This record gives sequence, structure tokens and C-alpha cells, in this order.
Amino acid sequence: MKLSIYLLAAVAVVSATGCKKEGCTDPNALNYSESAKSGGPCSYSTPYVVPSTYSFTNGAGNSTVDYGGQSERVTQLKELMVYVKSGKDGVIVAQSMDDMFANTGGNGGGNFSFTSTKQLKDKCFSLDQTLIENYFDSVALASVSFAATASNGQAGTLTSGASKYLFAASGIEYAQLIEKIAMGAVFEYQALNVYFGDAKMDVDNTTAVDPANGLYYTTMQHHWDEAFGYFSVPVDFPTTPATDFWGKYCNSQDAVLSSNAIMMDNFLKGRAAIDNLKLEDRDVAIANIREMWENIAAYQAMAYLDQAIANFGTDNAKFLHVTSEAYAFIYCLRYAPVETRNMTTQEVADVIAAFGDNFWELTVQDLNAIKASIDAKY
Repeated sequence: MKLSIYLLAAVAVVSATGCKKEGCTDPNALNYSESAKSGGPCSYSTPYVVPSTYSFTNGAGNSTVDYGGQSERVTQLKELMVYVKSGKDGVIVAQSMDDMFANTGGNGGGNFSFTSTKQLKDKCFSLDQTLIENYFDSVALASVSFAATASNGQAGTLTSGASKYLFAASGIEYAQLIEKIAMGAVFEYQALNVYFGDAKMDVDNTTAVDPANGLYYTTMQHHWDEAFGYFSVPVDFPTTPATDFWGKYCNSQDAVLSSNAIMMDNFLKGRAAIDNLKLEDRDVAIANIREMWENIAAYQAMAYLDQAIANFGTDNAKFLHVTSEAYAFIYCLRYAPVETRNMTTQEVADVIAAFGDNFWELTVQDLNAIKASIDAKY
């Protein structure tokens, strides 16, 4: 009987030692298992190159980058804003702005310097298309009084140093609301919600769209490029500074947020990850870009609120100008993706409501409270 027990115990020991858990025992491997006792197969990540500029090619050396449509829309907004801001020196017409927004006739109703099949309106967040068009009406109405001096209840112009601004009777500079809210409702919304959304990212990434006609990119590569195009920076940003829209304000907040490197590095890393089929790395880049883009808007708003407080009661032109900019950047917080943004739609609406309908009637206490509401979230 004792012999049988000893034999069973010996068999158990042999079985236990013979059933060591197989797995990868190299901590540097992707499939490393802490509980593995024997050397199973290990897999390793193959490193890939992230370029220093937004330049990507296929194996044959053909460029796979294309965001021409976004570049055209950036130029359309630039030319639209030249016209809008001319209202400080003469009467402007709402219909002309409507035509530029919708690119009527392919040339903005004759107001653009170039022709294009693209437009701003059909890429604008749908709920705010009418809002922007209403702003066209408001700035056109204010321009009728361009020769008057602006005051509470009187539309007109004011100067600060060499700068001249057109204000509505409410003290609102509608040119700033048009520009910044279009930046958010078109550029930010399209990049962060549409092109970085599942419908545009969960697409083919193996086959070039039309190489016979020079379209060497995959659908996923192209969608990433289109998001980058809305950022509106040079391909070697920040080595070459940005002068337009979000790129300009990214640079403005770089000292506080390190936004230049974070934004550009992640656009480059995300595109390189797509090229190398590393979608988990792509998704990390998307999250980083979404977070920083929202922060740029929030911090720019707070910077303008600081300027408004500093100019309160001493320089009405500057005060109303930067207050209008702060208002518009706060409004842009609505365009960050709902699932990741720091403020809900209602919270943004509450802060916007705190400005009231007449900027002439704002107080320093009002502005400090508005800034505190933003600062608490960012």
C-alpha cells in the first residue's frame, strides 16, 4: 500500500514538472507572460520611421498625401474674412458673404480669386450654418454705420493704435465671431468629429484609391490627411510658423501648452502608424490631438479674457475686440467630440449666456467669473 502511494506521488511530481506553462519569457516582447515557465515563441514590435515633416510616400516613392480640398477651404475663409473686415471702411453686403460661404457658382459669386468645387457651408456643423449666416446680416448692418463712432447703442468703428474695428450697437465685433466660429464649426468639427470618427477611420487601408490617376493613397491615409489639412499649418510646422487660423493660435499658446510639438508630432505619428498598420498607435495620436485642440481653444479664450480685463475702461476698441474673440473661442469648445470634451454643451451655453447681449454692459466681475468657469475645467 505504501509503495502505491509513493508511486502515485512520484508520478504527480513528474507530471507537475513536465507541465510547466509555456509562453514568452522575454519582458521586452509584446506577448511577454509573467507566469510563463518555459521559453515559448516571442513576438516583437517592428519599429517604423516617423518623418519630421508631413511628407509620406509609397514604396515606389510616390507621394500619398492629399488635402487639397481642405487647403481650398482655408483659402476661402481667408478671402471671406478679408471681405468681412472691409466693413470697417465701407458698406458690405450679406448676399456676397452668403455666396462666399456656399461658394455660389464655384467662385463665391464672383468674390473669390479662384474657382473650386469645394465650399465651407456644406462642411459646417449643420446646426450652426444659419447662425453664421445671421452673423453676415449683423455685420452688414453694422457696416452701414462705418463712418460713425461706436458707442453703447450705436454701431460704428473705434480705433486702438493703428488698428480699427467695426462694432454693432451691442459692442460685438461680428467679424471675430464669423471667423472663429467658422474655424470651429468647419475646421475643428470636421477634423475631430468627422475625419477622426469611426466612419472615416474604420475604412480600407490596403489598396490605393486610383494609382492610375495619381491617387496613391489608401482611403484611411486620405482621411487622416484631410484632418491635417484643417489644422492649417505648413508641412514643416513649427519650423515654418503657421499664419492661418488654428495653426496660428496653436503657436500662440505654445509657451503654455507645448501645443506646437504635441499637435504636429501626433499628426506625424498617427499618419506613420496608418502607413505601418499600427492602428493602436493611430488611436493614441487621435486622442492626443483631440485633447490639445480643445485646450488651444480654451486657453486662447482665457488669454483674451485677461486682455479684456486689462483694457476695461481704458481702451474700448481693444476691450470689445478681445471680448468678441474670447466669446467666439469659448463657443468653439462645443465642437470638441462629446465623448472626450471637458465641458458639456449646456455648460458651454451657460458660459456664453454670461456674456449677455450687450458687451458694453459687461463688468470686470463678469469677465472674471467667465474666466473662472473655463479655468475650472481646463
